[in-house]
Amino acid sequence: MAKAKPSKWLACVFAPLFSVTSVFAQTSPANSAIPASVTVQTNDSKEVLSTPPVVSNDTSNSSAPNASQAASLFAPVTQSNTPKIYTKGAPSGPAEMDLRQLWNELKLNNPQLSSLRESYLSAKATVPQINAPANPQVGLVWSGMPANSPFALGGANAPSPQYPNGISSNNSISVAQPFQFPGKKSLASDIANTNAEALLAQSESTYLQLGAQLSTLYYTALASQKQLQVLKESVMRLEMIKNVAKARYSNNASAYVEYLNAQVAQSAAQADQFNVERQLSVSLNNINTLVGRHSREKLVLRGDVRRAMNSVPTLLELEDYAETSHPSLKSSALQLEAARKGVDLAKKAYLPDFQVIGSSFTPRGPFSANNGAMYYQFELDLIIPLYFFTKEKYGVEQAQRNQAAAEAGNISNRQQIVLAVNSAYATYQQAKSQAQFLKERQVPQADAAYKVGLTQYSNNGQGFNDLLTAQTQLRSLEVQLALAESNLLQAQAVLLVTSGKEPF
Repeated sequence: MAKAKPSKWLACVFAPLFSVTSVFAQTSPANSAIPASVTVQTNDSKEVLSTPPVVSNDTSNSSAPNASQAASLFAPVTQSNTPKIYTKGAPSGPAEMDLRQLWNELKLNNPQLSSLRESYLSAKATVPQINAPANPQVGLVWSGMPANSPFALGGANAPSPQYPNGISSNNSISVAQPFQFPGKKSLASDIANTNAEALLAQSESTYLQLGAQLSTLYYTALASQKQLQVLKESVMRLEMIKNVAKARYSNNASAYVEYLNAQVAQSAAQADQFNVERQLSVSLNNINTLVGRHSREKLVLRGDVRRAMNSVPTLLELEDYAETSHPSLKSSALQLEAARKGVDLAKKAYLPDFQVIGSSFTPRGPFSANNGAMYYQFELDLIIPLYFFTKEKYGVEQAQRNQAAAEAGNISNRQQIVLAVNSAYATYQQAKSQAQFLKERQVPQADAAYKVGLTQYSNNGQGFNDLLTAQTQLRSLEVQLALAESNLLQAQAVLLVTSGKEPF
C-alpha cells in the first residue's frame, strides 16, 4: 500500500507538520496592525535571553518633563533634591523602563549633565557678586613718635614751650569707598547673567545629543531582541525540515545528506543567537552607563515598536521649530546678546570712576599726651582714563570684534541646524521607504516561497536545496526587516532631536 499510494501515505503522516507550519509562518498583512510588545533583558546565567519574562504594559507611571521645563531641574543642590547618582546604593533587582523613563533618568543622573548643571549654578552665583558694591578700604596711621626718632612715621610739628623739639601728629583713621560710574556694574552683571543662561541652553543642547545616543541604543537593543525571535523561529522551521528529510530518508525518498544539511543549517542559526545576545548585552551596558547606572545592573527595556512609529511633522514645520526653539540657537542668540552688551560696557570705560575717602586726624600718639584737638577730612577722587585712552580704545575694538564673531557664529549655527534637519529628514525618508518595502513586499514573498517549497518537498517532491535556500532567504529578510524598523525609529528619533524635540 505504501508503494502503491505514496502521496496519500505522506499526506497522512505529515498532516500534523503542515498544521504546525502555519503557526510559525510569516504573519499575513491583515494581521500586521496588531500591536506587539517587545521586552528585552540582560544576559543572566540562570535565564535565557531569548525567553524574557512577561511584563505588564502599564505606562501610567511614565512621565517626562517638557523641554521648556528643563530649567526647573537646575535648582540649587540640597539634601532633598540631590541627584540620584550621589545617593544611589547597591542595585536591588531589575529596573523596567521605556524610552520616556530612560530620558528622565538621563536628565537626572547623567554625570555630564550633572557637571553642566553645577557649572550653570556656578555661573549664576557670579551675578550678585558682580552687582555688589566694591569693598571699602580702611586705613590706620599711628605715628605719635618723638620728633627725629628713627621710628617716627611723620614729620615734626613746630616746637612749643611744652615740647621744645616738636612732636609728630600724623595719626589718622581713613575709610575709602570706590564707586564705578553709574550703569557699569548693572551692565556687567547683566552680561554675566546672559552668559549663564547661554550655558543653560548649551546644557539643554547636550541633553538632546545624549538623548539621541540613548534612543539609538534603545532601538538597537529592541532590534537585537527581534533578531533573537527571528532566529528562534528559524530554528523551529529547520527542525520541521529535518523531520521531513528524516521521514523521506526512512522511506528511501531522499538522500541522507539532505537531513545532514538541514541539521547544519539549524546549528548555524543557533550559533547566530550567541552573537546577537552579545550585542544586546553590550547595548544594555551602554544604556546603563549613559543614564548614570552601573553597567552591570540589570535592566529590562519595555517598548512597542509599532506604536513608536508615529507620524512625523513635515520638513518645513521641523525647520521652523528648529529656528525658533532649538537650544543651540538659543545659546548662540544669548551669546550674541552678551557680546552686544559687552560693546556698550567697553564704551563706558571712557567714563571716570569715583572714590570717596573720609579721614579722622588726631595729634595723640602712643608715647605722648594729647596736644591738640581732633579734626576730620573728606576727599573725593576721580579715576580718569589717561594715556590717550589707549586701553579704552583697544577694549572697545576687542568688544566689537567679539560681537562680529558672535554674529557670524550665530548665522553659521543656524545654517548648520537647518542643514542637519534636512539631512536627518532625508535619512528618515530613506529608512521609511526601505522598511515599508521589506515589510510589504520582500518578506511576504519570501514567506510564500518558503511555504511552497516546504509543501512540494513534503509531498515527495524534489527541491531540497530550493527549500533550504528559501528558508535562509526568509530568515535573512526577517532580520533585515527588524534592522530596518530599528533604523527607521533611530532616524525618527535623530530627526526630532535635531530639530530640538524630544522623540516621544
